[in-house]
Amino acid sequence: MEPRGYRMVVSTELNYVKACGIAERQLIEWIRGKGYDPSGVDGERTEIAPHATLTRDSESGRKGAYSRWRMRETPTKVSGTWQSTLVVRSGLEDDAGRAWVQLDIEHQPAGDDDLPKRANTPNIVRSLLDALEARDGLADVAAAPAFVEADDVDDVIEELCDSSRRMPVVIATVPYGKDADDWSRSVVEPLFRFLHGLAVLYVLTPEAQTKLNAELEYHPVFGGGVRTYLPGIDPAWKPDAQRHPVMARRTIEGDLRRAASILAALPQRLASRQPLPAALLGIPRQRTRPRTTDGTDLVQLRSDNAALTALLDEAEHAEAIRAKEIDDLYAELTKAEQDSDELRGENEELYDKVQESQRLIRFLREQLQEAGQFAVAHTPTASPDISYPTTFSDLLDRLGTLPGISFTGNRKITRSLDSQSVDNWLYVAWDGLLALNDFAQTAADGASSGDFLSWCKSDASSAAPFPAAKVAMRESDTVARSAKLRGERMLPVPKTAAPDGRVFMQAHLKIGGGNTIAPRLYFYDDCSSSGKVYIGYLGPHLRNTLT
Repeated sequence: MEPRGYRMVVSTELNYVKACGIAERQLIEWIRGKGYDPSGVDGERTEIAPHATLTRDSESGRKGAYSRWRMRETPTKVSGTWQSTLVVRSGLEDDAGRAWVQLDIEHQPAGDDDLPKRANTPNIVRSLLDALEARDGLADVAAAPAFVEADDVDDVIEELCDSSRRMPVVIATVPYGKDADDWSRSVVEPLFRFLHGLAVLYVLTPEAQTKLNAELEYHPVFGGGVRTYLPGIDPAWKPDAQRHPVMARRTIEGDLRRAASILAALPQRLASRQPLPAALLGIPRQRTRPRTTDGTDLVQLRSDNAALTALLDEAEHAEAIRAKEIDDLYAELTKAEQDSDELRGENEELYDKVQESQRLIRFLREQLQEAGQFAVAHTPTASPDISYPTTFSDLLDRLGTLPGISFTGNRKITRSLDSQSVDNWLYVAWDGLLALNDFAQTAADGASSGDFLSWCKSDASSAAPFPAAKVAMRESDTVARSAKLRGERMLPVPKTAAPDGRVFMQAHLKIGGGNTIAPRLYFYDDCSSSGKVYIGYLGPHLRNTLT
């Protein structure tokens, strides 16, 4: 399940007392902006509106100090409760020169079967970031994207490689011929609207873009696109580029609001699942209590009992939500372990094939030597030279050279991979198409009777091998039973293959992984009728139960 709450964790070089004063002032302004009465916020519990309560607790001692404010809003009985928690915490011994600030916004649904509503970035975030001069590691966390000039690129690269940073760094570029200020104001700022407090935000000037891309050879960003650089970047390792997704200009301009929502998903997930700093982890859990009164009459007791019952029900709802989140995390962990096992199996399979090839070469050389053909036996062999496409557009143009393949999918979706691709994706996709073409021709000649996966595991695939670990012949039962997920996989074929021109394509090749794109190639085996394999889709990973 994707995170639905909002979480911001930043530090400030202000001391704890100053940070608390600033945080409280911004909180009061935010409360007043909602139309609530902020008077009396110094008390432990304050009714700031008929449906809203603000509580505060604090503590100081040898292990540091903290102050915490929690606002709970329940507009109606069926709306559920919105809970906003602001924490200011003094640093521990290893970061004693700063204070930590955490802000959480979450929705607790009224019904057991209801899902929490998604929390948007609250208005208080901008004022907190500016007033606190917030930081994440070496970087400033500002409420608006900062322009990066050529002279600033070295500092940005140092921030990207900072091992202490927790947030992604999201970098936008300006298209050729566009005014940087106009592009930032009209495109970048609306695109970054959901990222405040979740990421460090930059806009590259054209000169800075050239310099950054020269320094980050494997992690470039250009052409009006945006790249999200996750913590732990390794600029010198090419495969690491897959971890840092790119959003193309055409995606941004196609639907700016949707692009902003997509761009925010990864930083939101990272913020909600990343462990808190040690200082914030040490804060005791706050428990909401009903207002204390001096009344002892029956009406008061009944009121207190109703309040306590409501709190118990609320705790049960919160526990159910946490249990669901844990289940989803276990599901993702299982999927990651499966992917790891597949990669291990793929490596073992390739190793076995290499060993088998070497044994065959040694055997043939021995046979040639026995026959007296010493020169031939020791002549270096030339491996077949595969000419790979340079882009996915080039790949589509070259499909005409594969007589066993017919592409029926959306070419625009496939071409979109060019703005987000790494080299390996092209190689894997082309190897897969070569293998499917060879399989189709073999099946059409009657030399193969099994499916493509069986063919990949057999010796028949030696001319155009493809790792069996990257082949899946069916989807999960959950995907097959879901009307929405199944509908995405109802892909086009000629009416000679299916009367309505669409079939449920389950068989697919895993073109890439370790990225939010993780491309897939879906195909339909019609070799028994037309002698063709129809490619119904080649593009980003379709939705499933984990996306």
